[in-house]
Amino acid sequence: MKIGTPKEIFAGEDRVAMTPASAQDLKKLGYDCVIETGAGVAAGFTDQSYKDAGVEVVKTAAALYKAADIIAKVRPPEDVEVKRLREGQTLISFFYPAQNKDLMEAANAKGATVIAMDMVPRISRAQKMDALSSMANIAGYRAVIEAGNNFGRFFTGQITAAGKVPPAKVLVVGAGVAGLAAIGTATSLGAITYAFDVRPEVAEQVESMGAQFVFLDFKEEQQDGAKTGGYASVSSPEFAAAQLAKFREIAPDMDIVITTALIPGRDAPELWTPDMVAAMKPGSVIIDLAAERGGNCKLTVKDEKIVTDNGVIIIGYTDYPSRMAAQASTLYSTNIRHMMTDLTPAKDGVPVHNMEDDVIRGATATHQGAITFPPPPPKINAIAQVAKKNQPKELTAEEKRAKETADFKAQTRNQVTLLTVGAVLLLGVGLVAPASFMQHFIVFVLAVFVGFQVIWGVAHSLHTPLMAVTNAISSIIILGALTQIGSGSWLVVVLAALAVFMTGINIFGGFLVTRRMLAMFQKS
Repeated sequence: MKIGTPKEIFAGEDRVAMTPASAQDLKKLGYDCVIETGAGVAAGFTDQSYKDAGVEVVKTAAALYKAADIIAKVRPPEDVEVKRLREGQTLISFFYPAQNKDLMEAANAKGATVIAMDMVPRISRAQKMDALSSMANIAGYRAVIEAGNNFGRFFTGQITAAGKVPPAKVLVVGAGVAGLAAIGTATSLGAITYAFDVRPEVAEQVESMGAQFVFLDFKEEQQDGAKTGGYASVSSPEFAAAQLAKFREIAPDMDIVITTALIPGRDAPELWTPDMVAAMKPGSVIIDLAAERGGNCKLTVKDEKIVTDNGVIIIGYTDYPSRMAAQASTLYSTNIRHMMTDLTPAKDGVPVHNMEDDVIRGATATHQGAITFPPPPPKINAIAQVAKKNQPKELTAEEKRAKETADFKAQTRNQVTLLTVGAVLLLGVGLVAPASFMQHFIVFVLAVFVGFQVIWGVAHSLHTPLMAVTNAISSIIILGALTQIGSGSWLVVVLAALAVFMTGINIFGGFLVTRRMLAMFQKS
């Protein structure tokens, strides 16, 4: 069967759904590849590069739709492209079925199968097909570059002979894929970066990237990512009010604001209001990555850059991935190739549309003359819910304190029991053993006790980095051996000499290993 990629007809779209490299991978799955002439030129892929990869180049889109059994493209099809579909043909592209019901019905009327790359479920197995994340990663990176291009100062702080330059302050609203990419880019450029998300569990990710998480003094019920497909869901009115109040508080200090908040199937929530824009300094920049869905800022104009009366620049471009067409095409075509790999388990060039597969079912909008959108929740979610129910109940603070008290009492009882048994044994040995033996025996017991306490006092998680030094410290038992090496008994002298030899190895070996471990972290 043939996979074909037409030239994108959406104005300003430079991406292409098939690259020469992905075509070679598709051929390994048993498919023949065909592409419309000029389809990859805007992304830096010439017709000759496709021919060299064994791809058939056709002159017109009509010829491509007629020749191909599977159509792979980037943007949702235009009306003229839907009319070219035929029964049994498969279309793979971004489709947004929730917003394009008429388009979905038209494709279904043609008898075509539609696989929406924007509907790939966010589960671990489907990460390699998650085209939304691939494009969001590029958009987040490009947003910071666009902000820097329009911001009139450095991102990083500098101290020069001419004076001190303060670092820029960047706020990223939404810590999804795009938000994290923006955070990483802004931080690497030297900006003081802040981030906010309605999911407090992402605070650790934000802080691990060098940014500061903006916390709200408001307790919202935790969102279940399994139910929302990995996306944030709608917040309560009270939480939204607290969120806006926090943004109003920090707005005057921010130089750059990048908003990324989107909820599947809904218009973008308004998070940056006109009064916040008015509170910002002249020359500040707002990058609204939600502009295509109405924008997180009410003043955003889709696909335009505007300057407000107080000198704030608001950018509502919707084509950030297309502005990095070569990179975006490479990632998107790889997502397509992975989808085809799942559709072709036998690698014989014949797709098997298994509607029992969570990923394939979740991404399918129409199939065999039926509209299959919206899909049911992935079965893996049901498994996760059962596992969650089987997990032990999390203890409250009072229950934790009660458990700690009980554990302490049990540990104390064990120690008292061991000490009592030890004292009885020592008393028994003292009653039957000669005085000369008891002198050596007491030194032995004390050395063992000290060594045991030193080692046991180190947490298990620290044994790897600290064991070398800990061994050296525990070798304080060498003192006991030295006090016994001058004894008159030849057996005690031999045993003491062996103890000195072995603990000497422990001491010097421990510090040698420590030195080698530290050398691993030294810069060459």
